[in-house]
Amino acid sequence: MTLTILNVAYPFARVGPNAVGGAEQIVSHIDRGLVLAGHNSLVVAAEGSEVKGRLLPVPHVDGLLDRRALEAGRQRHRAAIAVALRRWSIDIVHLHGVDFDQYIPSPGTRSLVTLHLPSSWYPADVLARPHRDLWLHCVSKTQHESCPSHRGMLSPIANGVPVEELSARHARRRFALTLGRICPEKGTHLALDAARRAGFALLLAGAVFPYPAHECYFQEEVQPRLDHARRFIGAVDFARKRRLLSAARCLIVPSLVEETSSLVAMEALACGTPVIGFRRGALPEIIEDGKTGFLVCKPEELVDALKAVHRIDSATCRVAARRRFSHTIMVAQYIERYRILAAMSCSAVDTETIS
Repeated sequence: MTLTILNVAYPFARVGPNAVGGAEQIVSHIDRGLVLAGHNSLVVAAEGSEVKGRLLPVPHVDGLLDRRALEAGRQRHRAAIAVALRRWSIDIVHLHGVDFDQYIPSPGTRSLVTLHLPSSWYPADVLARPHRDLWLHCVSKTQHESCPSHRGMLSPIANGVPVEELSARHARRRFALTLGRICPEKGTHLALDAARRAGFALLLAGAVFPYPAHECYFQEEVQPRLDHARRFIGAVDFARKRRLLSAARCLIVPSLVEETSSLVAMEALACGTPVIGFRRGALPEIIEDGKTGFLVCKPEELVDALKAVHRIDSATCRVAARRRFSHTIMVAQYIERYRILAAMSCSAVDTETIS
């Protein structure tokens, strides 16, 4: 059975192998996996995205993402989805954006939602599954169990990363790394403080998205903490990210929210690089404390973890990543879920039995 799947990304971030956001990276892996498996992949995403299937581009917003810009972007997304549904016979519409409720297809179109972010970031009425042609799931066991409506959701599909593409090795250098979106909830300032106290150099790689709160955070909390040893290097593509992760002594994930997953932590382990993070959210599902990194409870404990990170064995990290975090497994699970949802009548779909 050849499937036609429409993946719908967040309107304001590009999809592709060099994407900054985790959800956009997952869309890229699914798109590529669908094409390699002989299925039809359609992707609604910002222009400039890179896909293996067919890109249905919407204009990319370069300016400030204020309320007016957000609503305009969502309107364009609704229009692009409507055009796709008229033009192609689509088996499943797969939604990934935190604002997916703003462009859910009408009943009669089978739709799947992956909740990439904490459940509290979504409207409660949407998590209750507003119609029978819409299914939702999480990306980790921890997220699933913490979701208020988890009994009405499909079982989670854990995120994965291209572990084989992350096998390149570089000589280790004495710097720590943080990587990803730079915003208040990611706690970047805590990593900078800990690195300074531990006497570690720190490279801060990532993007500041044009939200007022994100730009204010960077200017007030991050920039004043930068110096010759703790530097901001901006967004990096996949090849440079791989080099940085392979050369770093460790990755710091100082997130202040309940992370639903952490692609960058998985990528670091695939490069043989230990990860230091807070014992919260799904990070304990990824980091094996004392074996592939350290889990801490307080910001001040980051310093001790940095000083002890040399004890972690790189080979152990690589083996764990290849055993547990392959994106090939993730994509296969998504394709199987698409098959099941496309083949069953809506009334026959039982959220307790779909794996």
